[in-house]
Amino acid sequence: MNKRNLILILIFSFAFYLPGVVNAQEKQKSSGKVAAIKWYSFEDAYKLNKKKPKKIFIDVYTDWCGWCKKMDAETFANQVIAKYMNDHFYCVKFNAERKDTIVLDGQVFVNPNPNSSRSTHKLAVDLLKGKLSYPSYVILSEKSQKLDVISGYQQAREFEGIIAFYGDDAYLKTPWEEFRANFKGEVK
Repeated sequence: MNKRNLILILIFSFAFYLPGVVNAQEKQKSSGKVAAIKWYSFEDAYKLNKKKPKKIFIDVYTDWCGWCKKMDAETFANQVIAKYMNDHFYCVKFNAERKDTIVLDGQVFVNPNPNSSRSTHKLAVDLLKGKLSYPSYVILSEKSQKLDVISGYQQAREFEGIIAFYGDDAYLKTPWEEFRANFKGEVK
């Protein structure tokens, strides 16, 4: 077989193969199989948790944070992660520099300098115990009690273990190091 015939076979094979791949991806999207994390405002998640208790996962980010954007594009976009988080948490995107006032159970949280750039909202300071690092993740129990604060970008494989540790209540009976050593996730 000469090179010309081989090239023609490859071109025709690719021409017939590519539409099938694209069509399969479109069918998956239209069938609802592509999972995305359902993000709530902090206030909405807090209210939902009072009606139907569920753990709350809070992604504390800023608009200027490159690692926050990488987390959104890679880890939070992972289908396994998105499905697990939707099933086990009310997920919150919380801009640490938001400008408005938040009132929770009569307690008022404000941004002390809302017209200033990089002014941190008091709720972010409270959630992160004053250790302002972005991205950071706060996990609250069904009773809105802080279980943990995790800082920094996490790859999907590592992150799956973290959310499973809390989502499956393993933190109640197993030390983190033991759980992590034995955890077998779905993310490859």
